[in-house]
Amino acid sequence: MTAPRRRRSALPWPDSRTALPAGASDTPAEYRSGSEPDPTPQRARRRGPVLAALVTARPRQWIKNALLIAAAGAAGALGRDDVPGRVALACLAFCLISAGIYALNDCRDAAEDRRHPRKRFRPVAAGELEARDAIVLGTGWLLAGLTLCVSIRPLLGLVGAGYVTLTLGYTLVLRHVVLLDIAAVAGGFVLRALAGGVAAPVTLSRWFVLVVTFAAVYVAAGKRQAELMRTTRSPGSGRPGLRPTLKRYTPGGLRLLLAGSGACALFAYSVWAFELPDMDGVPWRLLTVIPFVVCLLRYGALVRTGAGEAPEEALLSDRWLAIGGVMWLLLFALSVHASS
Repeated sequence: MTAPRRRRSALPWPDSRTALPAGASDTPAEYRSGSEPDPTPQRARRRGPVLAALVTARPRQWIKNALLIAAAGAAGALGRDDVPGRVALACLAFCLISAGIYALNDCRDAAEDRRHPRKRFRPVAAGELEARDAIVLGTGWLLAGLTLCVSIRPLLGLVGAGYVTLTLGYTLVLRHVVLLDIAAVAGGFVLRALAGGVAAPVTLSRWFVLVVTFAAVYVAAGKRQAELMRTTRSPGSGRPGLRPTLKRYTPGGLRLLLAGSGACALFAYSVWAFELPDMDGVPWRLLTVIPFVVCLLRYGALVRTGAGEAPEEALLSDRWLAIGGVMWLLLFALSVHASS
């Protein structure tokens, strides 16, 4: 008997109401074996609506918004009056904006996510959260974040609106254009840094902005290389469902981009570190170069193994990368305290 055809959704995002059988494994075994993943996501237990909404907001990725605090701290503004409160609120606003963009992005990419070994467990792709509900949540989070930005400073509202425009443009268009997809990711990090400066408010060093730019290109190139490694190892990597952009990247070209952006990031960081004089005879800012180099090298090593597809997971799960990050944070905090 032929199953009835599902009525096509009128929304620009694919309808994600997918029935999930109980008792299935939660571990994507085909990701480890390299075989083509089952297009129907399966979990041992369905997540409830509240947990599904929280997972859709991707709180693990909010760590990127800490760049707002780092930017204000790099300019030595965190010790001034109510700057810490304004910057913290700006960071919260960008977390809300990010959550909204992730929700809308999950609706747009639900069909593609179902063919991904890890992304297929996202609530929208897994059928645990209706696409319409995710759109309502995403829109609400976006409006709340932008409203909070405007309440802090109207100029911060403009930066937030620019960030939304860039990221939605990436989701709809730029992610399908070679090199522009990496440039858009880097632009998002730069706008985060500018948002931290605007919230303070303080003028950011040009060299610090260059550090953020090249480091973001480095991370984005590593992400693309990891994606390319995963798809080329899979027997089904040539199927038409894959993102066409990946087919236009080459391992050699991405390695060259990684090396170039990493070298430029290190050069810009070294110049920025030399901008401030020693405090009490201790070159605190200059000492941060050491853990910065450690993090660059360690992330490059992880990328070569194919582990750079989710940079925030690498930062939170890799021991040596975490140690380097903590060392940098401590030395950076000491340099900010000494200069305040």
